[in-house]
Amino acid sequence: MLSDAELDRYARQIVLPQFGGAGQAKLKAAHVAVIGAGGIGCPAITYLAAAGVGRLTIVDHDHVELSNLHRQPLFTDADIGKPKATVAADAARRINPHVETVAVVERLDGGNAETLLTDASLILDGCDNFATRLAVNAAAVALRIPLLSAAIGAFEGQVALYEGWRTDAPCYACLVGADPNQEGINCAETGVMGALAGMVGTMAALEAVRALTGWGTPLAGRLVIVDMLERRWREVGVAKDSACPTCRA
Repeated sequence: MLSDAELDRYARQIVLPQFGGAGQAKLKAAHVAVIGAGGIGCPAITYLAAAGVGRLTIVDHDHVELSNLHRQPLFTDADIGKPKATVAADAARRINPHVETVAVVERLDGGNAETLLTDASLILDGCDNFATRLAVNAAAVALRIPLLSAAIGAFEGQVALYEGWRTDAPCYACLVGADPNQEGINCAETGVMGALAGMVGTMAALEAVRALTGWGTPLAGRLVIVDMLERRWREVGVAKDSACPTCRA
């Protein structure tokens, strides 16, 4: 049940006929695990908390650095040296006291992924390396939890939703392969536009809300790519790889 305070807080969402009180109730009952409280995680956490997701688990082993602040607005200079997950969880509670937040200051890997993610309704992955992303993906497939994956680099970003346990749906490894040592984008070397992180992280939060509540056209099996150097958007299908070691039948 939604309290009077919650009805007032979420009134502008609830009034949407495609969303309504039923959508808000689904959000309140949902548990989203956010992997990485960085450039993507910070805006995603902000809008998931504001939207009224009932529980947020924030997993990040890293600590706040000065170089994070141009694209991770949940943090300030006073937070430098503190665990990102803890600071982000505190910020989410300030944004919305109706949201339960749990900080996990721990590196996620293949050994603990299923334990950390086991009761999530949806996983939002915004981490910055293939090894962690593939561990998250394998756990998502094993636990049958939708995986909302988002990434950024320089002026480009992408968002996709994977449900790889389904016979006709791809997992993240179907797109990128299963090698955890493959070379990825390093923002320290290539750079990243700060506002792009906000844009892609917010888009990920919006698609998470869509997936949890069911309005509009699902993103499952689709990859949205944005190139903000030239202001170009495109959406492509991702095929299931019959030879994928993670999700093949």
